[in-house]
Amino acid sequence: MIENLCKRKNNFLIKLLVVIIILSLILTGIMMSNFNNHIDKVVEVNGQKITKDQLQQAFQQERQLLQEYLGDRFSEVVGNKESINLLRDQVLDDLINNELINQYADELRFSVSDSRIEQAIFSMPIFFKNGHFDSEKYREILNKYNISADTLAEQIRKNIIRVQLIKSLAGTEFVLPSEIKTYAELFMQEREINTAILFLSKVQEKQSVSENEVKAYYNKNYKSFISPEQVKISYVKIDASSIPVEKIPDEEVKNFYKKNIKNYISPEQKQYGLIQVTSENEANSIIDSFKNGTDFSKLAIEKSTDKFTANNKGIIGWMDFESTPNEIISANLTKKGQISKAIKSNNNYIIFLLNDIKPEEIKPFEQVKEIIKNSLIQDKKNKKFNQLKQKISKAVNSNVSISNIENISGLKSKTTSWFGRNNPPIELNFQKVVNKIFNDRLINKKELKNINSNIFSFDNDKKTFIINIIGRKPEYIQTFYKVKQDILNLVKRQKASLELKKEGDKILSAFKNGNGKRILEELKIKFTGKQYVSRLIPQNAIVNTTMKMVPPVNNNPTYDITRDESENLVIIKLNKIIFGKPNSDELNQLSNEYQNAMYSAVNEMLISSLRQNAKIKIFNLE
Repeated sequence: MIENLCKRKNNFLIKLLVVIIILSLILTGIMMSNFNNHIDKVVEVNGQKITKDQLQQAFQQERQLLQEYLGDRFSEVVGNKESINLLRDQVLDDLINNELINQYADELRFSVSDSRIEQAIFSMPIFFKNGHFDSEKYREILNKYNISADTLAEQIRKNIIRVQLIKSLAGTEFVLPSEIKTYAELFMQEREINTAILFLSKVQEKQSVSENEVKAYYNKNYKSFISPEQVKISYVKIDASSIPVEKIPDEEVKNFYKKNIKNYISPEQKQYGLIQVTSENEANSIIDSFKNGTDFSKLAIEKSTDKFTANNKGIIGWMDFESTPNEIISANLTKKGQISKAIKSNNNYIIFLLNDIKPEEIKPFEQVKEIIKNSLIQDKKNKKFNQLKQKISKAVNSNVSISNIENISGLKSKTTSWFGRNNPPIELNFQKVVNKIFNDRLINKKELKNINSNIFSFDNDKKTFIINIIGRKPEYIQTFYKVKQDILNLVKRQKASLELKKEGDKILSAFKNGNGKRILEELKIKFTGKQYVSRLIPQNAIVNTTMKMVPPVNNNPTYDITRDESENLVIIKLNKIIFGKPNSDELNQLSNEYQNAMYSAVNEMLISSLRQNAKIKIFNLE
């Protein structure tokens, strides 16, 4: 069944996807609804307009996200017209794809109940506080992004419908354990290799470089030898996690538990069994045998074509309602010992049995006591942190000195040594902090007369930094004689690298012609002892290359080359492949990854199909 990758998907992934899509649309799609009345259009998708305002709104949001991700490198993108055009094209593609999916879902007349929409809202982490939905935070987020409750609900409705569409195309969301087991065995495979190394340093030692070559390199690349701008700062750090708070009495913890008891209920769970066969008649015969007294586990062992569950007496484990596949839910098994009808799944028929039921239960207070206590402590720390931050913010706006900040906060400032943009102190190594420190507007490039004007604060992960820039050294181009030796080594290394590449191609060709052993002897290198690599160990160039190599045939090794982290040439000899033996925990973990891949395949196929049959008119984008 592994070949049916493109026809399956996972229920848990779909629920997660709803949240991700909704959060994305809060930042992009929802806010576009305010612009739908504009006449100017850039695209028509089957007659439906996408306006310039919609494109611009989505583009600006994507641009902002890219800026946050790239930091100071963002200026390189902005200054490159080709990159900006590519970004705009990608945003437009996304808008077209969303419109196509929405249209197709409308055509199939999918619908969503109000209770389903409400459930989706209550499951969105953006509205959570202390791990649970918080109505106050819900209102705060909506106000922040100027979104009405009705607009949010409508957008959620559209996206749940899109999920239903994918489910209908996937045909079934149930993936057989044997299918997961096959995937896991492939994913967890080990590969036995030997390696031989040609060291770059040894080849580099033999290279010669003239004075003229060194000068030519410097004249061509002098901008590469800029000594970067450096600064020296003093700063105060306020960390929410280090703020002391008084102890939380047990009575307060217990009162919180009682008030929020609904949050500490474990849902009902059911344990199911499964038998898979190839025909409906055989399935019905098995159902009759069970009803006549034959043990289900015996039938599973003897009859099921899904050998993984058969070896486990047909048992597929405990599930709550949210994690139960639709096939089992539709079987409507409510009583212990109840068996389903034969259910068609691709080219097979499946029978489910409800083995056992664990009723809903309230978690005892002692079980959750420490969790609640830690949550309450963190709330108090956050409250104190915010109060102190507000107090300091007023002082910063009043242009006080760093010593004044020390007095207000009760914290001591720290002074750094000189550092550049690429080597900040560990405690300050946040991209936004570094960007702000080296921002032209915050540093007087000529002199630092009024140091108090360079104080600013930055919030990151419940931390605030009050920073005072007390000194600056501008960047400058280093002289030829200062970098001469570095250039000499660099040019030698480049020459050696080219020579290694030629040698590597020669070695691979020799192994293909059966002369590999001879050429290794000429180079005076040997293969190491056996090594075992897999996707489960730290990844590097050798592992990545090995996992992509063609498997050996008839015990004949295959060969490839790569470079290691020191740019040495590594010859890899792949001897054999050993399939993995996953345990139950590993199977559960890999199940989600496998089903994620299946969902992605279905989604890509849907988009491709809709685009092939759509009438898409693109107008002037300027």
